[in-house]
Amino acid sequence: MGSNSSRIGDLPKNEYLKKLSGTESVSENDPFWNQLLSFSFPAPTSSTELKLLEEATISVCRSLVENNPRTGNLGALIKVFLSRTKELKLSAECQNHIFIWQTHNALFIICCLLKVFICEMSEEELQLHFTYEEKFPGSYSSDSEDLLEELLCCLMQLITDIPLLDITYEISVEAVSTMVVFLSCQLFHKEVLRQSISHKYLMRGQCLPYTSKLVKTLLYNFIRQEKPPPPGAHLFPQQSDGGGLLYGLASGVATGLWTVFTLGGVGSKATATPELSSPLANQSLLLLLVLANLTDAADAPNPYRQAIMSFKNTQDSSPFPSSIPHAFQINFNSLYTALCEQQTSDQATLLLYTLLHQNSNIRTYMLARTDMENLVLPILEILYHVEERNSHHVYMALIILLILTEDDGFNRSIHEVILKNITWYSERVLTEISLGSLLILVVIRTIQYNMTRTRDKYLHTNCLAALANMSAQFRSLHQYAAQRIISLFSLLSKKHNKVLEQATQSLRGSLSSNDVPLPDYAQDLNVIEEVIRMMLEIINSCLTNSLHHNPNLVYALLYKRDLFEQFRTHPSFQDIMQNIDLVITFFSSKLLQAGAELSVERVLEIIKQGVVALPKDRLKKFPELKFKYVEEEQPEEFFIPYVWSLVYNSAVGLYWNPQDIQLFTMDSD
Repeated sequence: MGSNSSRIGDLPKNEYLKKLSGTESVSENDPFWNQLLSFSFPAPTSSTELKLLEEATISVCRSLVENNPRTGNLGALIKVFLSRTKELKLSAECQNHIFIWQTHNALFIICCLLKVFICEMSEEELQLHFTYEEKFPGSYSSDSEDLLEELLCCLMQLITDIPLLDITYEISVEAVSTMVVFLSCQLFHKEVLRQSISHKYLMRGQCLPYTSKLVKTLLYNFIRQEKPPPPGAHLFPQQSDGGGLLYGLASGVATGLWTVFTLGGVGSKATATPELSSPLANQSLLLLLVLANLTDAADAPNPYRQAIMSFKNTQDSSPFPSSIPHAFQINFNSLYTALCEQQTSDQATLLLYTLLHQNSNIRTYMLARTDMENLVLPILEILYHVEERNSHHVYMALIILLILTEDDGFNRSIHEVILKNITWYSERVLTEISLGSLLILVVIRTIQYNMTRTRDKYLHTNCLAALANMSAQFRSLHQYAAQRIISLFSLLSKKHNKVLEQATQSLRGSLSSNDVPLPDYAQDLNVIEEVIRMMLEIINSCLTNSLHHNPNLVYALLYKRDLFEQFRTHPSFQDIMQNIDLVITFFSSKLLQAGAELSVERVLEIIKQGVVALPKDRLKKFPELKFKYVEEEQPEEFFIPYVWSLVYNSAVGLYWNPQDIQLFTMDSD
């Protein structure tokens, strides 16, 4: 690029890039590299300009693809970068701005080239490009075979060892981004990659000892949410003597250089997210998720997933078992705070799910917190705004609730947390409500939305499973929550009657025409009856275990008692209806004895008094409702495309042509 580059449109004609990609070999000791790495041009300021940068440099990249087997210039560039990184830590300590700037530029060029190389060729071909030697065109030798691994290992060292200062922020972001690009070959395959060269390097050899240190650093980058330094205010301070040519060039383009790292990609429709306040935190989280979801090697489990599964709190002084590899400690309080604050993004919710599901230390810590509302409320808000979220984000939020409700202590404590003025809940003004009642309201709303829109049976099942897990510990249900439970049952009842009528009409029509009855209605009826059964079990579980704590639910039952009449003799519901029918009959008689035209307050008073007199031994005992989240077989078939869709839509300063993407379907908009 050099000192003469001023616009993106000039890049294809740039003499330094032409030389890099041309037919002439450039020694790693050639002064050319200092000229190339002293480039400056107005960096992209929008996703459209990122695309322009890609288009402007594609001819240069393809020329290098063609000529590199004979010149080895890619290897020379990488060796220049590797030699510079050995002095990077010292340069940071000495505030050597120019050295860090040029090293960053080298990595920026490598990242741009890698992205095109990975898109254009197989991993085997890519490896050859890293091993070609100048003196033997088209051949490679043993002393260069590990250049790819050396670069990957160097990036890990850069991320973990270089102190995060104003002058190193950009190169830290670029190092994380380059590692993401290294693994991006998955984007160009429809099938999940189970073996790849990059996987091999990351899971064994030189890179393996950095596993826990890398995971810990990426987590701390997410926790700290370090904002970028002010554009142009730190890299090249004004010198009293003018600072020479390089300082003059750099000070004029520092703002432009920085802009690269504050941009997002374009592509398929994604959840709208606020402008990134910390590009480093965002990129680090994406890389962490990519690493955590790499498939296991044939002879070894994914070490990055092992590290995520086993890390402990810094306050935990107990020794790690010798059987646990890649173990480390991190401040759980800081991690918890960051997770609570960042749940607006898919990737933060996916991290929370991953930690809750896979790390028992984190799960135990979170469930013991006395401020769980800080975590639960953002999750409920995701579900509440289901129309604005993508289905994967909603699914992750729901599974998080299901995992939390597996714990009885959580189910009890959420009813003790009283919230005031939930502004984002717009259906009704909630001036005061327990966290438990709010959770019930939001889950029921999600079920109703799913019934009318997406009709996803799996979503239904998980919503109901969360309610079922909570049901035995329902306490002091808000009157609106109690009403919504019965309203949902009413909706299910109407749907059941409608499907039953359609099935009957279909049967009559098919019999008169001697055709086989359509099976769809029978299947629909079976599904709706399963859901109704589940709702009845949830109501029954509450009545059996905590009737005296929930007068509002009894009130709602009595108010809509006619709804349950049709299910009393239904063979699928007879057993579960016994307790519900007993409660309705008992309290109905109490109200009849009290006379007509009773106020709401008086009815609730009668219910509270009647609870004491109700013979508990007449309530039939049923097995406790407990549902545990179990990950499906081959979860990577879901998670790997999901993670890479997040990278595609959320990575800062990275752009991939949507026409090249094979892993997931691109939206037209």
